[in-house]
Amino acid sequence: MMAAYLLRRLNLFVATSMLLIGVLFYATSLFPVDRIYALTGIQAPTDAQEAQIIADYHLDGGSFAQFMGYLTQRLSGDLGISVTSQRPVAEELLAVLPASFELATVSGLFAIIFGVPLGVLASLSKQKLTQNAIMAVTLTGYSIPVFWLGLSLSLWFGVRLGWLPISGQINLLYEIKPVTGFMLIDTLLSDSQYRLSAFKDAALHIILPALTLSVLPFTVVVRITRSAMMNVMNQTYIRAAEARGLPTSKIVLRHALPNALIPLLKHLGLMLGPFASYAIVVEVIFSWPGVGSWLVSGIYQRDYTVIQGGTLAVALLIIFLSILIEVLHTATNPLSRKELYASN
Repeated sequence: MMAAYLLRRLNLFVATSMLLIGVLFYATSLFPVDRIYALTGIQAPTDAQEAQIIADYHLDGGSFAQFMGYLTQRLSGDLGISVTSQRPVAEELLAVLPASFELATVSGLFAIIFGVPLGVLASLSKQKLTQNAIMAVTLTGYSIPVFWLGLSLSLWFGVRLGWLPISGQINLLYEIKPVTGFMLIDTLLSDSQYRLSAFKDAALHIILPALTLSVLPFTVVVRITRSAMMNVMNQTYIRAAEARGLPTSKIVLRHALPNALIPLLKHLGLMLGPFASYAIVVEVIFSWPGVGSWLVSGIYQRDYTVIQGGTLAVALLIIFLSILIEVLHTATNPLSRKELYASN
């Protein structure tokens, strides 16, 4: 049963990816430049290069043949050459992806570490003032524009107070050899005698962008945790545990919270799209060397291959992670498994 479900999710991923690549293929025909230039980034190809490009992308064939050529090249990892740097787009993409993953990971940890306890507190508190204060904070955080929040944090904690750096991933004085691409890890893996100082500097650099980006998932985590906990605490097995005299902390940590986190996982999957768009804005504000700032730079410079490659990578990641989270939710949720086996 589970194998059939996984096969359906895989088919969904393939179909969605094909649709996405089809949209990008159509978009290349709208670029106000030569077709070969838009597809490959080569502005003045030689006769041999032009013949090879025509053969690879089937430009002498019909629309379907051209789409199949475009699909083959993109799925093989050939994303063209950056107009600005004249380097392969795939190579540049692999260089900036780890920084985005690092920022997203730290932001997600901030949201969960602070959001889950507040959500539990809001659901268990008997004081209306505490509940209303927590919900007011989450609604305010959800309503604040991310660009205004990022600029405000930079102004106060970076410029006026001088507590935290406001741009970049690490001070340029530190020469850290990339190993994993995660600067916090690479600094510790470095054989430099200043690796601890470099780690501290990298940690300080990531605080402001991570806090800015974590506001959206933080508010969602608090609200969903509160709602799920209130629902779980009214279940029969929780009341039975209370009747047996189990401590409230044990009931919450062992029985209620694990079940309350299941719907939270599903909602985190639904917010990947907004989270990615917020990440692009945050990376631009704090000059974070990730996919977002790289993509926006490509848009400003009219680097058509970078625009295609960045859009394709971000969209495919969102699709893949959304389906993965749905699969994990189904595997961990007894009700979803029951519905899955019933439908088969």
